[in-house]
Amino acid sequence: MSVITRFFTWWNKATLSTGLWTMLYGERVGTDEFGNVYYRRRGGKKDKALGFERRWVIFNGYCEGSAIPQGWYGWLHHTVDTPPTQENYVRREWELPHQPNMTGTPLAYRPPGSQLSTGERTPAGGDYVAWRPEG
Repeated sequence: MSVITRFFTWWNKATLSTGLWTMLYGERVGTDEFGNVYYRRRGGKKDKALGFERRWVIFNGYCEGSAIPQGWYGWLHHTVDTPPTQENYVRREWELPHQPNMTGTPLAYRPPGSQLSTGERTPAGGDYVAWRPEG
């Protein structure tokens, strides 16, 4: 990836400033099954402004928040203190496997009755009369 691309785009991996911050202050915590790498402030040092340690992820490719597994999501958002690499995290039966966000693509969910699902408007009930301009 070119230096110019990394400098100006945040949606492809990490910007140069995030990479520099990670190199200077970050401590690698682990990697998930998608290749995303998780970091925290070196030594678990608390941020003075926030009052808790900073945690962040550098995505493997396109930055897509829905590509964070459940265990890592809980750790990133301070729901749990122990990262999945330091515990025997077992996916719950109700936790579904990751599916990418398809909004804006032809594979996006189209609910029944949506004009985008069939291209036709469903007929209205008998009490509806369309407005027509006079003239």
